[in-house]
Amino acid sequence: MDYDLKIINGSVFDGQGNEPIRANVGVKDGVIVEVGPCVGEAAQVIDAADHIVTPGFIDLHTHYDGQVSWDADMQPSINHGVSTVVMGSCGVGFAPVRPGDRDKLIRLMEGVEDIPGTALAEGITWDWETLPEYMDALDAKPHSIDYAVQVTHDPLRVYVMGDRAVFNEPATSADIEAMRRLTREALEAGAIGFSTGRSDVHRSADGEWTPASEASAAELEGIASAFDGLSHGVLQAVNDFNLERVAQDGDRFDEEFDLLEGFASAAGGRPFSLSLMQRDFAPDQWLRIIDRAEKAVDKGLDMRLQTAPRGIGVTVGLQCTFHPFIGFPSYKRICHLPLAERVQHMRDPAFKAQLLGEKSEPVAGDGTPVPPIADALLAAVDFVASKTFRLGENPDYEQTEETSVLQMAKDRGVPTLEMIYDLMLENDGRELLYFPIYNYTEMSYDNVYTMMRHPLSIMGLSDGGAHVGTVCDSSFPTYLLSYWTRDRERGGRLELRDAVRRLTSDIADYCGMRDRGRIKVGLKANINVIDMGRLRLHAPHMEQDLPAGGQRLLQEASGYRAVIVDGEVVLANDRLTGRYPGRLVRVNQLALQSAA
Repeated sequence: MDYDLKIINGSVFDGQGNEPIRANVGVKDGVIVEVGPCVGEAAQVIDAADHIVTPGFIDLHTHYDGQVSWDADMQPSINHGVSTVVMGSCGVGFAPVRPGDRDKLIRLMEGVEDIPGTALAEGITWDWETLPEYMDALDAKPHSIDYAVQVTHDPLRVYVMGDRAVFNEPATSADIEAMRRLTREALEAGAIGFSTGRSDVHRSADGEWTPASEASAAELEGIASAFDGLSHGVLQAVNDFNLERVAQDGDRFDEEFDLLEGFASAAGGRPFSLSLMQRDFAPDQWLRIIDRAEKAVDKGLDMRLQTAPRGIGVTVGLQCTFHPFIGFPSYKRICHLPLAERVQHMRDPAFKAQLLGEKSEPVAGDGTPVPPIADALLAAVDFVASKTFRLGENPDYEQTEETSVLQMAKDRGVPTLEMIYDLMLENDGRELLYFPIYNYTEMSYDNVYTMMRHPLSIMGLSDGGAHVGTVCDSSFPTYLLSYWTRDRERGGRLELRDAVRRLTSDIADYCGMRDRGRIKVGLKANINVIDMGRLRLHAPHMEQDLPAGGQRLLQEASGYRAVIVDGEVVLANDRLTGRYPGRLVRVNQLALQSAA
């Protein structure tokens, strides 16, 4: 056979933002060998008539660090055309680790990223200690898609400093040198970069600050010096600029941004990305971030801003990690019961009257990972309800106040909290409501549109594999393609060729993944075949399929005729095929191949 796989009659988007062309694509030994007539014979042929053909999508911001060690399927990212994920975002991960610190890292990931600790404890294989051993252990296991590993600041700090790796505990010069050495070792073994987290809302499951949350400039710059002389590697940070402590500590925005600039500069010009979103409690902060990022680029730094294609919010329901009644005394007395029994209690008029006559007790504070903002939101029920919506079977993430839960309550003539109570009992207690915490201050996506179109923007923030009890944003790629290029009616849209570029070559180039991100001869055959006429999201739903019976939100899509990784079809007609060609992306090897 001339080809292992041939995709014919499709509209081919090359991933570089060019207009599509009508062409066939030939694949041999996992590599694209022809884009053109492809007249030879093929072992497998996919007729892509009336479909688009794109490079496989790359997700820059995920948290599969634990799941990747036990789960070959890598859902839900694979369901949305993603063929490569970058793990280890926000500074949290599971390597390096000493045996005695494993539980610390589980508690950290459980709190910061809302992944059940019992699932992590039962599922993680722990056949590693160092970061190179972690990469080797993962690469020896089957996976449906490719993945890249970042060095994560929190476990690195715990590994080097032990019990001293706590909030506001300074690292010594010896500590910093050890962290620099271990980071360099991982980069030389193929790690894609280094990430750190400086967020007030990130706490461990015990309510403790993340180990690296207040690391000094000297520590960050010392670690970043590990990139000196390397031609590969990126840096990533999340920072809310002490938003929750402004009243106590004052506005430290510029001080924090100066620290990030020093961190990026110490890495010798390697690319650096920072999360960008609009927060209700600081509605203009995103504009300040853009302004400082533009000035940093003017100084010669390679800085990008990770943006999301919709609101960053929480899914609220009786099955979810969070909902408005978790702090009510009556609910707390039944919260341990199975869903059906809770629903039975809550349908009792006497129980309902008693609960709605109570006030919520605090759910945040010491000993809990819940940030103080949660209690503020619970106290502002009308404000929250004014931007809380039913998504429906065809999820609508950009609704107005006219369709909000608050308006439903007004129309029915009942108190807002009672309306939420009744809605959550629908569908036998499985009804889910959507509350966008970030990116929806003005009740539209006009600011999101501005963020995405900014020249420094890069798509990210899906948190794939994380926040599994409240969020399912791994569906971002499907949403970007279907909503922003086709379905949006309230404002500007994106060109389809531009949306494809943002999910492919833009991220590949930023990360130094020179072997993917384009439909081009000689590159890796990570390819999507998509029926744009059928492409849509389904409603998110809760599944109890994690180790130890843990549950997570999943969200399926329709329209993926084929997701191809290394020339093999891993998803066909929206269903997994049971093929596992995915491998660890060792970026050092890609850099060496490019230099050669």
